[in-house]
Amino acid sequence: MASAATQTPPTSWREGMSSDNIKGLVLALSSSFFIGASFIVKKKGLKKAAASGIRAGVGGYSYLYEPLWWVGMITMIVGEIANFAAYAFAPAILVTPLGALSIIISAALAHVILREKLHIFGILGCVLCVVGSVTIVLHAPQEREIESVSEVWDLAMEPAFLLYAALVITAAFILIFYFIPQYGQTHIMVYIGVCSLVGSLSVMSVKALGIALKLTFSGMNQLIYPQTWAFTLVVITCILTQMNYLNKALDTFNTAVVSPIYYVMFTSLTILASVIMFKDWDRQSPTQVVTEMCGFVTILSGTFLLHKTKDMVDGLSTSLSMRHSNSKHSEEDGQIDVEGIPLRRQESLR
Repeated sequence: MASAATQTPPTSWREGMSSDNIKGLVLALSSSFFIGASFIVKKKGLKKAAASGIRAGVGGYSYLYEPLWWVGMITMIVGEIANFAAYAFAPAILVTPLGALSIIISAALAHVILREKLHIFGILGCVLCVVGSVTIVLHAPQEREIESVSEVWDLAMEPAFLLYAALVITAAFILIFYFIPQYGQTHIMVYIGVCSLVGSLSVMSVKALGIALKLTFSGMNQLIYPQTWAFTLVVITCILTQMNYLNKALDTFNTAVVSPIYYVMFTSLTILASVIMFKDWDRQSPTQVVTEMCGFVTILSGTFLLHKTKDMVDGLSTSLSMRHSNSKHSEEDGQIDVEGIPLRRQESLR
């Protein structure tokens, strides 16, 4: 009995890293790097395209002719493919938290390459967002066993998830046709709200499509079922929508703020969609559920802090620039010139 127990292989990645888990870990780390870097490369492409055409933030699509933007897009696709593949090797509880690394990579590269500064409270907001997201994911239940794409379709057709999908689609349309024309250029949550809402549906469809491909490769062909192609159509539609409004958000707002807020909202709504569709909380203890709720509160705190302090750097820089300019003019001719901010700095504050 004792000998048999000692020979039992680990049942959890916490007890030992299998070769598949190591592959999943490497893929997840690679995914975070590519996705984090893609934000910066795409932002550089958007800026370059805006210099010779209409900005994406005001409805332009000149970035489609910019090679640098396509490099960023390809980088993001590679990252997403690596992330998709990681789920085929390792459990979600190992892969999902590593997505938070893309925030750190994006913020660091934005600081170095784009010269976008993040206030100390913004950094604290990022930390809270990451801690909250990791808390939720680490206490998430294991995925249920799925034997066919039809089973996933049946879960998606249950009243609770249909209601959620209807609310998400309605909210997305309201944001697109009412709030974006009025507040898209001034409120960061509008563009990111559309991306996150639509993204929660795309992940459920990606998960279904991944299950179908995995079963197909194992010998049970799922491509003959119309449900597989229905999920594929949803994935394509949702991803194109996310790409469009994420580009607008990146072109309009600070990358170091867009990246963490998008990650937090996207992760939160995805977990909520998964809880509704796959009934994850039915298999959890009250302690686990409460811990996840605490994670949600931490995420909301970080998001609020990021949103409230996103302009603090600009305001501080403006004040320092004006003070420096005033001091310089005072030394030269004893007068104060309130409008003495350098033109290049004024452009960077927009």
